[in-house]
Amino acid sequence: MTCWSCYPRTAVYVGTEGKRLAWAEMNLAQRKMHMRREILPRAAKLFRQWRPERFSTIDCRLCHGKGQQTDNFGMPTAHLPRLSGKLLLGPEFEKHPETTRLKLERLVPMMSEALGLRSFSIITRTGFGCYSCHLGPDGPKFGN
Repeated sequence: MTCWSCYPRTAVYVGTEGKRLAWAEMNLAQRKMHMRREILPRAAKLFRQWRPERFSTIDCRLCHGKGQQTDNFGMPTAHLPRLSGKLLLGPEFEKHPETTRLKLERLVPMMSEALGLRSFSIITRTGFGCYSCHLGPDGPKFGN
């Protein structure tokens, strides 16, 4: 069961003993359950609305690639395209404006809320954002 509190929202898992756990406190089984119940359905709905022909079937591989076969769910991952690392994702907007806009305006806020994490702040350079899932040109960015 997933519970939500007032802002800042914290994703919690309620275990059999009734203890609420934040994402960082969840074990692998609890995280998998949260992903199955909360994250995957939200992402699936968004991607199906956007491109139903391409995303008719969605599972863990969408974000985690082959890592789901070995329980290697670490993010960011080389499975997803690397981002440029340029300010405000200029090259990404130039090459894939619709995709970049969808992810920035809808996917990132949706996932940060579902995970109970603050959205990325360009000022503090912390929080859940594009580089939480995607690698930069030289690897992880912003402490991810």
